[in-house]
Amino acid sequence: MSNQLNNQEKDILESFEKGEWGSIPNRADEMKRHVEYAKATHRKDKRINIRISEKDLELIQRKALSEGIPYQTLISSLIHKFVNGKLIDREKLLNNAGA
Repeated sequence: MSNQLNNQEKDILESFEKGEWGSIPNRADEMKRHVEYAKATHRKDKRINIRISEKDLELIQRKALSEGIPYQTLISSLIHKFVNGKLIDREKLLNNAGA
């Protein structure tokens, strides 16, 4: 194992040595709050019903099968990525890369 620090580690160490780091007040409460945030993020406690074309459903099921996941999980993941601004438009990405 190497004792060499990478640039990010060096920056963190330098920041720590300058005293830029401090204790979190009410650490236990903060930990509990963030644990609840994490649980809520992955809680799937709501159901929805949607109508989509048979062809779209077949394509989604094929894609899910190739990914090795249930198609409902794929749909849920797509919705989650979309609402969080993390769904990438491949065509737009490719057009911008070529510009």
